[in-house]
Amino acid sequence: MSQRNIMCFGDSNTHGTIALQFPMDIRRFGRDLRWPGRMAAALGSDWHVIEEGLPSRTTVHDDPVEGHHKNGVRVLPALLDTHRPLDLVIVMLGTNDLKMRCNVPAIDIAISIEQLLRTIAGSIAGPDLQPPKALLVSPVPIEETGFLAEMFDGGAAKSRALSPYLQTVAARAGIGFFDAGSVASVDAVDGIHLTEEGHSALGKALAARVQEMFG
Repeated sequence: MSQRNIMCFGDSNTHGTIALQFPMDIRRFGRDLRWPGRMAAALGSDWHVIEEGLPSRTTVHDDPVEGHHKNGVRVLPALLDTHRPLDLVIVMLGTNDLKMRCNVPAIDIAISIEQLLRTIAGSIAGPDLQPPKALLVSPVPIEETGFLAEMFDGGAAKSRALSPYLQTVAARAGIGFFDAGSVASVDAVDGIHLTEEGHSALGKALAARVQEMFG
């Protein structure tokens, strides 16, 4: 059997950003420590894991501060074509929609995620020009702490309301679902980014979920 391909489509927590201590802190966990790398190690050589994590990526919003290239739905079609054939796309987005500048409730974030899932379902990026499978991951709930607290003011409560909405979205789309908050938590330094332990736990848990989906 040929190697199967997974694309991990997300934001800074897929990129592997280490909890920010100051603006423009660009430290990043090593490839083997980030959750896609941990997942790849657990899945083994039959799988090729592609990281597509962009810090500050939103679901469908042109970021008025950081730029339109942060808009996930704009770039997703190109990434699907770039990396095809894809057996699976893992989507973990929504955290940056919690920023005050986006000014949307949790239910709107879920509806925005649904746009991304429709893009995947309508693509020919899977084997034999069929759409790839999808796995929706609800992001880890955030905390309002550190210098990012003002930027995410009000986001903590929204983040805790998001998982049930996303579970409903996944069920409606007929795809897999996993709640990252069930195994990982954010670093208390900035309240947004995963700890090294969180990356490890999430990577291993998602490997098990992928194996379950593909038998």
